[in-house]
Amino acid sequence: MKVIVVDYGIGNIHSVVKALRSFGADVTVSSSPDDVGRADRLVLPGVGAFADGMNGLAIRGLIEPVQRFASTGRPLVGICLGMQLLLSESEEFGSHQGLDLIPGRVVQIAAGPGIKVPHTGWNRIDPVAERGWSGSLLEEVKPGTMFYFVHSFTAVPTHDTNRLADTMYGTNRIAAAIRHDNITGFQFHPEKSGPDGLTIVRRLLAA
Repeated sequence: MKVIVVDYGIGNIHSVVKALRSFGADVTVSSSPDDVGRADRLVLPGVGAFADGMNGLAIRGLIEPVQRFASTGRPLVGICLGMQLLLSESEEFGSHQGLDLIPGRVVQIAAGPGIKVPHTGWNRIDPVAERGWSGSLLEEVKPGTMFYFVHSFTAVPTHDTNRLADTMYGTNRIAAAIRHDNITGFQFHPEKSGPDGLTIVRRLLAA
C-alpha cells in the first residue's frame, strides 16, 4: 500500500509521516501530480493560511490531481488546513476558492470573553448524528475523547450530513471532523493526539 503525503510547501509534514510509518506504512512525501494519481491513500496535511495553501497546490499543478484522486473512491484525508482546503471557499484574508470536494465555507472563530483565537489545546469531540461514527475513520474512538486543536478558522459544511464530529469552543460550534464518501477531514491533529489519534491513523491504513 502506497501512502502519499502531499507536500505543497506548508509545514507539519514530519509528524504526520512519523505517525503513518509507526504502523509500517510505505510513505512518500511528494509534490508530484503523478505520485498523487498512483497513491492508495492520500493525506493532505498543513498549517497556515488558506490562500497560501491553495497557491501552493496551484503552482505545483496539484489541484486537479487531488480532485481526480477524490473521485476514485480511494481514501483521502485532510488534516487542519488540509481539511479546510477540502471545502468550497474561505473568508480568511479575503475570499478564496478551495478544492470544492465538500460543499461549504471556512470562517473565522468568533472571539469573546474567555475565548482566545487561535483555539489551541485539547477538546472533546462528539458525534453529530445519532448514527455515530460507524463506518468512518472515527469508528473506534469513544465519544467525548479529547484531541489536540490549533486553528483560528473553522469549516462550516453546507450540509449538516457532512459533519462527522463537533466540538464546542465557548459558544462556537466547531466542525471537528467532516466526511463525504471516501473523503475525511480532521480539524484536530490525530498525529499529535496520542494513542487515540494513532487509532485513526491505523484505521486509515486498514480502510
